[in-house]
Amino acid sequence: MLAKEELLLIVYFIVVILFLTSFAIIFFITFQKRKNKLLLEKFEAETRFENELAQSKIEIQEQTLKNVSWELHDNIGQLLSVANMQLNILSGSVDASAKQSIKDIKEVVSNSLQEVRSLSKSLNNEVVGYSGIEASIKNELLRFERLNNLETELSSTGEAIEIIVKDSIILFRIIQEFFSNAIKHSKATKLEVFINYLPEELHLKIKDNGVGFNIREVTKSSGLLNMESRASLINTDFSLNSSPGNGTSLSLHYPIKIFPYEKNDNNR
Repeated sequence: MLAKEELLLIVYFIVVILFLTSFAIIFFITFQKRKNKLLLEKFEAETRFENELAQSKIEIQEQTLKNVSWELHDNIGQLLSVANMQLNILSGSVDASAKQSIKDIKEVVSNSLQEVRSLSKSLNNEVVGYSGIEASIKNELLRFERLNNLETELSSTGEAIEIIVKDSIILFRIIQEFFSNAIKHSKATKLEVFINYLPEELHLKIKDNGVGFNIREVTKSSGLLNMESRASLINTDFSLNSSPGNGTSLSLHYPIKIFPYEKNDNNR
């Protein structure tokens, strides 16, 4: 009889231990799930905050560039136009010996007016969005050729695809930053841009023949960080390569996004 009671007691203790163990395991799993959920929510909140901060920064930059564009077009452009008209009037009232000098000045003023208008277009996001990525790049390269005696080349393959305006502006600003660095630091004499339109992707590759640099030894500048943050906002793969004596190249892989009306048409 005693042996039976001892056996029941042992079974009872085993059941209690199993119950407590199961409860502990369930509690631990639930706790871990809850912890992981909180960590994920925190990570998502931080990511949203960083994206919103980056987006706000870009919006401020774009508005600043637009204001500068308006100032160039409306103020400086108008002043140069007036100066050109006054030179036209003046050329009719001077002797032949001075006409050539006025003609030379008129040419400088006309070229300056052309550059101001070209720069105004490249700074205004509305113009960039309307013109499209390829036309905006072409306008920028032509401006560099006129100003810097820089040889440029633009080639395009595949069937051109319409890109969301906001994304095309961001892509163009990334490329502008690369152009700016190439002109300021690389001592390049040539800039090449390759555009490849694919069914699901736009591939942009830009390279210069400058002095290059060792990426591992260079601390990321605000310009490079700005390019990377802009690319991440539109889910674009960003790759910058360089080495001393071999120039610098930038590769962008932008995933083509379907417009809302295209989705609706597919669902009909």
